[in-house]
Amino acid sequence: MSPTDHAGRRRVAITGIGVKAPGGTTVDDFWAAVLAGRGLARGLTRFDPAALAVRIGAEVDGFDPAAYCGPKEARRMDRATQLGFAAAMDAVADADLPPGLDRSRAAVLAGTGVGGLMTLEEQVGVLLGRGPDRVSPLLVPMMMANATAGTISIHLGWTGPNLCIATACAAGAHAIGEAVRLLRDGSCDVVVAGGTESSQTPTAISAFARMGALSGRNDDPGHASRPFDAARDGFVMGEGAGFLVLETMEHAEARGARILGEVLGYGRNGDAHHITAPAPGGTGAAACMRLALADAGLDPADVRSINAHGTSTPLNDASESAAIADVFGAGRVPVTSTKGVTGHLVGAAGAVEAIAALLTSRDGVVPPTANHEHTGEDITADVVHGAPRTTGPGPVLSNSFGFGGHNASLVVRAHTEETT
Repeated sequence: MSPTDHAGRRRVAITGIGVKAPGGTTVDDFWAAVLAGRGLARGLTRFDPAALAVRIGAEVDGFDPAAYCGPKEARRMDRATQLGFAAAMDAVADADLPPGLDRSRAAVLAGTGVGGLMTLEEQVGVLLGRGPDRVSPLLVPMMMANATAGTISIHLGWTGPNLCIATACAAGAHAIGEAVRLLRDGSCDVVVAGGTESSQTPTAISAFARMGALSGRNDDPGHASRPFDAARDGFVMGEGAGFLVLETMEHAEARGARILGEVLGYGRNGDAHHITAPAPGGTGAAACMRLALADAGLDPADVRSINAHGTSTPLNDASESAAIADVFGAGRVPVTSTKGVTGHLVGAAGAVEAIAALLTSRDGVVPPTANHEHTGEDITADVVHGAPRTTGPGPVLSNSFGFGGHNASLVVRAHTEETT
């Protein structure tokens, strides 16, 4: 296999993946839940939401952080760090990296929207209720956004670049894309990159609800997240983490690694329009997708499907559909959104959905968009719904767009005999 791509740059192999998400704490369970196309939101269980206007979310079940680091260390981590650390360790185990790895050329890039919000909110309650002398001395290392990146780096002993990306809902995708750039430019041989988030707190839920961003379907949570549907009324707050091990193709082949796929292209730009609303007509998103395609050396017709940002908000879905039509033509490429199943994983979304895109490419099957019953009149995209759709293996594009006008698009392709 050639170690360089169409532009003479180092190719970037995916050699390990790990997921902690609603529907599964293993890659296989997660993928089965996504293919089943059933919304997993329910009433929130980690605090009493009775006083809140929105009382639903999509939670990660069956997750024991102590299994990864012991109970004492787990208690010193915010839940977002626990999820991210565990997903990263799963990815590293999946990659089966050699013990003689040059740790000075191994990097960590972790994305998040807000970091340890759960711990911060809890400790503000302690401050107000019990006084400043009772605030935990662990608050700062537990709440800081870079805690996940630091924890992974420390545990692995990797002394290469150790970075945190905080670009809201695009953070996980940006972490992967910036990792690709580190590998291409020769700064590193190996990077573990992804995103994590757990911000299901009373304050966060209330704030998003006050913005009008959340679905208010408290009486029917399983059908609340409905991307691109005519009756969509907002997103569902999820939680989770996704991480990938990326290597230069040369490094991966030299050690005899099992190669799962490649990151072919990465685009990122800014809307420069509004702190929470997308650019009119999805112009920023369209430009971002074009950047990713150009980076991959592909034409729009080469893309088998799109894993959309698809949040289930009226504004985002209409804007993204317009952007897709601008780049690919209206209804010309199958589009799905896994957020119908998982809810919105915020800073983890781009990484978890990049993994979903890789699995879509591997199996040649596009998962259905959960709860999509009637396509909105403002949607021109060919939204896959009802059942998975077979497209065959090939490149898949994954979009992530965040508050602040942060846009990221990734093009991934699974490894097959045809791609060698």
